[in-house]
Amino acid sequence: MLNELLDWDRETFIYLNGLGIEQYDFFWSTITTITTWVPLFLLFAFLLLKAYPKKQGLYSILTVLVLFFFVLTLTDLTKEIVARLRPNNDVDINGVIRIIKNSKGYSFFSGHASSSFSITTIIVLFLRKKYPWVFVFYLWAFLFTISRIYVGVHFPIDLMVGALVGTVSALFFYWLHGKLILPYLGLDRHE
Repeated sequence: MLNELLDWDRETFIYLNGLGIEQYDFFWSTITTITTWVPLFLLFAFLLLKAYPKKQGLYSILTVLVLFFFVLTLTDLTKEIVARLRPNNDVDINGVIRIIKNSKGYSFFSGHASSSFSITTIIVLFLRKKYPWVFVFYLWAFLFTISRIYVGVHFPIDLMVGALVGTVSALFFYWLHGKLILPYLGLDRHE
């Protein structure tokens, strides 16, 4: 069963990666770079500070930052334990795929997927009542995540598991925020 799943994962990656077109390489290389998204992160902080009183907004930003570092640590530990080669480093397939970015380290699970889905999910949870349109931020998480197949550094399962881990982590941190931070601030979750 596991071998069949890994075969599907490899074949799906090869197919999706092979759909890449050279004219779009710059676009996907830009999408996959974290610094490209700094203005979006500043927008997140601005919206949190605008939606809530200053102290609550700052604690919300702090919760997002702690979540981000938690997810990165969990991702890095998992990569070291599982030790799955990235597609660009897998000699069985790296001769037949498009490699736009050479990445070292391991593949399972994707830090791009886990971090983007964790940040997006907690931002949506914090802001959905104030700004119902915030669900559009999932477009960033989706593009940031799938860019990893295009540039040749992650398999689909890496991305799916990363997105799941990020989403579940965000739900947990949102719950913790409601149980620990809001009572400390003398607030109710519905405020």
